[in-house]
Amino acid sequence: MPVDLDVRREGGIVWLKSRVPLPPHEANLAAALMARAETQGEAAALRFRDGDGWTSVSYATFAGLVCAATQYLIANKMAGRPLIVMAGNTLPAAVWVFACYASGAIHTPVGLAYGLAGGDFARLKHVIAKTGAAMIYADPHPALQAAVAACRTPDMLVADFGEAVTCEPTAMVDLSIEARDVEAVASYMLTSGSTGLPKVVPQTLAMIAAGGAQAIASIGQAANWGGTMLDWLPWHHAAGASVLRCTLLEGGTLHVDDGKPMPGLFDTTIRNLREVSVAYFNNVPSGYAMLVDALDVDPVLRKSFFKDMRLMLYGGAGLPQAVYDRLQAHAIAETGHRIHMTTGYGMTETVTGCMVIHFPTTKVGIGLPAPGLEVKLVPHDARYEVRLRGPNVMKGYLDDPVKNAAVFDDEGYYRTGDLAVFHDDADPGQGLAFAGRLAEEFKLASGAWVYGGQLREQLLGALDGLVSDLVLADDNRPYLAVLAWPKGGATMEMVLERVRGFNAAAHGGSSRIARVLLLERPPSVDAHEVSDKGSINRRAVLDGRVAEVERLFAEPVGVGVGVA
Repeated sequence: MPVDLDVRREGGIVWLKSRVPLPPHEANLAAALMARAETQGEAAALRFRDGDGWTSVSYATFAGLVCAATQYLIANKMAGRPLIVMAGNTLPAAVWVFACYASGAIHTPVGLAYGLAGGDFARLKHVIAKTGAAMIYADPHPALQAAVAACRTPDMLVADFGEAVTCEPTAMVDLSIEARDVEAVASYMLTSGSTGLPKVVPQTLAMIAAGGAQAIASIGQAANWGGTMLDWLPWHHAAGASVLRCTLLEGGTLHVDDGKPMPGLFDTTIRNLREVSVAYFNNVPSGYAMLVDALDVDPVLRKSFFKDMRLMLYGGAGLPQAVYDRLQAHAIAETGHRIHMTTGYGMTETVTGCMVIHFPTTKVGIGLPAPGLEVKLVPHDARYEVRLRGPNVMKGYLDDPVKNAAVFDDEGYYRTGDLAVFHDDADPGQGLAFAGRLAEEFKLASGAWVYGGQLREQLLGALDGLVSDLVLADDNRPYLAVLAWPKGGATMEMVLERVRGFNAAAHGGSSRIARVLLLERPPSVDAHEVSDKGSINRRAVLDGRVAEVERLFAEPVGVGVGVA
């Protein structure tokens, strides 16, 4: 997409929007799927790993399953009522998405961790109560089935996928699809809940379709959603759900990657990438960090990875410049040129990524607004607070008037809580760079503010190759310290040498690291230390590892703590 910006400045506030219009698009997503199935027929829609090969599900077969499941939901009077889907990236999970869109049931996906974590299932019970769910489906795993038994209300139905897909579709299915109100709530998506119980974001078909149209207008031709895709992002998250929808609605083939950007689990992704060459690759920064480590030692992977590559996207957090540079060095070595790298800046509240790098650049950042999105930048301590408004942006959280009153400004812009700066104040067309999150900023005992998000990204760049992730500690302490997960072969002395180099360029105690502790136990999904997308929840790590935090700040210096 060309850079054609409308920029307005007043009183220090900057408003940005693209002059490129949001293209016409079909908001009735069930109708769009059926139309696509007519043209694609026996072409593969989804492919799932099956031992050494892949099992394919054709568009015709998938559409038939959706129609059968739609009939099942109609028979159970689910229109306007929530269906909770607790599943991985499985065929049933994909079918339920479009069956809900077709029947009017409110698709309410939750992560597997809601059922696998055990304990009192507080998050699952919260979602059931908050949404008033009428039906629940869970993958056939004993722990998940136990969670359903423990949490379901007396009048809640338990969905039987086998029964659903053997229903004989009637004329009611076509009538239901035709009757869909695209402004009615179609999905309840959940926030990560990093600061407590998750919030519920109502999304309409119109919002969801606008988000997809923004992505296609911005990077669709390069992303080649209508071709071969390989993706791991969980479908109960905004970004993963968008990949599923865009691929199927554009007529592509989505290979479901069972890997994750976590130690040990990323090996599965590497195996798949050695077999399946794609034009578009999508991952979070921690995944790219592991990818470049693998590319360093695996020429077969490098050849396969870059064979058809045209576009790489990172989302979920800022990508360290050092990782970006190493990745592009591999691209040049293999292809003779750089590969365009973009971002998917967005959140559950905006359906998916809605700011994009759609212009040549060698810098990481969060890009510029997609068509239809309005960005309001409010000055905040030499940076800007990012606020968003557009057809893809939520109208408010479900039944949360207090939060809604705080999260929108007087012009109706959603306050993201994120901070950004222009790469060049004189040339907004070069895009915005991530500059931290308000929630990640904290004070030391001296009263000095720590710009946590920004500092973390800089430190990750300085420690590239030595640590997989890190957490800054802690509020109201006399100095800054770090908990870090070392990569194989990294020693404390190696880490401390880099930290001392980092400190040499630091300005003041609020950006100087005094102590380091290398963690042996990996981040826990069950303890909410890490999300399904691989992003670290700083507060959960600090609150769940009190002993390690106390060792960091102990006097005399605690066992295993390095002093920088």
